[in-house]
Amino acid sequence: MTLFFFVIALELKRELVLGELRNPRAAALPFFAALGGMLVPVVIYISILDGQPGVTGWGTVMATDTAFVIGALALFGKAIPASLRIFLVSLAVFDDVGAIMVVAIAYGDTVDLGALALAVGCLSIVYFMARIGIRSIPMFFIVGFAVWLSFDASGLHATIAGVILGLMTPARAWVGDERMRTLLGKATDHPRGEHWSGNTTERSDLQTAGRAIEEALSPLERLEIMLLPWVGFAIMPVFALANAGVEFSGITLNEPVLLAIFAGLVIGKPFGVLLFCWIAVRLRLAKFGAGLDWGFLAAGAMLTGIGFTMSIFIADLAFVPTLIPAAKAGIFAASAAAAIAGLLMLLRRVVRKPATI
Repeated sequence: MTLFFFVIALELKRELVLGELRNPRAAALPFFAALGGMLVPVVIYISILDGQPGVTGWGTVMATDTAFVIGALALFGKAIPASLRIFLVSLAVFDDVGAIMVVAIAYGDTVDLGALALAVGCLSIVYFMARIGIRSIPMFFIVGFAVWLSFDASGLHATIAGVILGLMTPARAWVGDERMRTLLGKATDHPRGEHWSGNTTERSDLQTAGRAIEEALSPLERLEIMLLPWVGFAIMPVFALANAGVEFSGITLNEPVLLAIFAGLVIGKPFGVLLFCWIAVRLRLAKFGAGLDWGFLAAGAMLTGIGFTMSIFIADLAFVPTLIPAAKAGIFAASAAAAIAGLLMLLRRVVRKPATI
């Protein structure tokens, strides 16, 4: 899961530095939406379980399952505006980063300050390695592994290492466009013939051009390309299969934890997202992307109630074993309800003909 959060943090930084969220007002909309989508569900959850067992599991209703939200949007293809996908993916990333920070602080063990200091020292090494131009990704992985071990030993949840390292990853390419064109020009300017064997200038130019092509992508983009298939097709399915099993026998629909999770995800998430979006827009702190309107936003807000993988992950940390079955049942029910409602709202919005004047 540390690798999952590492990739999530990479996606967030890419959008903030290179993508659609470079505009502060464009980034503000998913940020405020994520903030509302975390705070309001927690308030509802705590209100329902006030003083009852399981009240400390409030973190379960904070996060959104990014993969399921993207999958739901993919069903509609180009029928929905690209700005909706960017908004929901950014919201989910903000959500997940916020949730894991809460996990690290609220559900970690007693903090070992020595191990935490060691983690900070290792992070400093990563920072200076990037500053002095070290380009070896294996070297960064070795120091990153030391960061992970240090956080794990400190008592904070080790997945926070993935978030911090992801946000620290350089988003600028080591070789700029002009430099790459110059090197490629040198490699292609040679006359045709056998110039590429032996210790020749031509072969050296070709090798340099090959390295330039590789390093024309930023470390952030290279790591995303490298890790995304492993996270999407190996880590997440294995995690979901390993943690989704729950015994439903003996669980009733009036279980307080089940009801609190269901209300937090199905009611609290969309209401919080819409409320904070409305506040941000009214205060002119944020703006809608092209093609995005309140109808699409409401459907997207409902989809944020799909907690599934992230909620299960937090539930396993937050609840005592006797409450985990009811918590997972609530997560499954809420995620299914939010997905169905969100898809129906999107379908209605897509097929509805625009009003004529």
